[in-house]
Amino acid sequence: MRKNKLFFFVILFSFSTFIWAQESIPVSVKGNAILKKVDEVLAPGSMEYYRKLINEEPNGDKKEFIFYSVKKDRDKVAMLYLAPASDKGRATLRIGDNMWLYIPNVGKPIRITSMQSIVGGVFNNADIMRLDYSAEYDAVKLDESGKEYVLDLKAKTRTVSYDSLKMWVIKKNNIVEKVECYAASGKLIKTLDFKQVKDFGGGVVRPAVIETTSPLYRGYRSIMIYSNIKRKKFPDEVFTLDYLSRLAELR
Repeated sequence: MRKNKLFFFVILFSFSTFIWAQESIPVSVKGNAILKKVDEVLAPGSMEYYRKLINEEPNGDKKEFIFYSVKKDRDKVAMLYLAPASDKGRATLRIGDNMWLYIPNVGKPIRITSMQSIVGGVFNNADIMRLDYSAEYDAVKLDESGKEYVLDLKAKTRTVSYDSLKMWVIKKNNIVEKVECYAASGKLIKTLDFKQVKDFGGGVVRPAVIETTSPLYRGYRSIMIYSNIKRKKFPDEVFTLDYLSRLAELR
């Protein structure tokens, strides 16, 4: 009987210690671990993909763009414009906080900023050429609401487009549902809604559609539709200014 009691207390102590250890993990560590899993779902390493961007205006007018994009690691993205015809052949490159736009027959690529929008609409350049969230933000608060995690994220540097984000993530699969983007003043700049989870094959299961609206642009909406996402490795040469004019060769 004493052995049974001793065994019971050992098990109880071990379980209590485990629970205590879990609870003692800093919120930032837990939150950043979840954020990295979100990134793995949205952008699993090196890959290529196509996107259609639709900008809608209050009067019903629409403008559409089609892009071919490639990504490597957490901080390298290059994008080629396929449509409309007036923009075909343009290309953009992002390496960390640095961005460039290449226009055929206009000399060398020019620098652009993250908060600009070279295609108009509600998405800015940083939204369109997004890096991994964990490359730009740290988790500072983590709440749980039913089947979701709610993360408060803070920009690592002042060069990041938004000072802070609030992100809703489904617990069971680490798929992000919504992101609110805030200025340093605390003012809401825009909301991103992630929709239509799709299996793209190769273990890539993520939202196929991102819609964004902004209280600063009443009546405007931008929609990003992803297709043909494939895991693919690229040499570092692809993510250089000299290669921008050759991105079409990758297709």
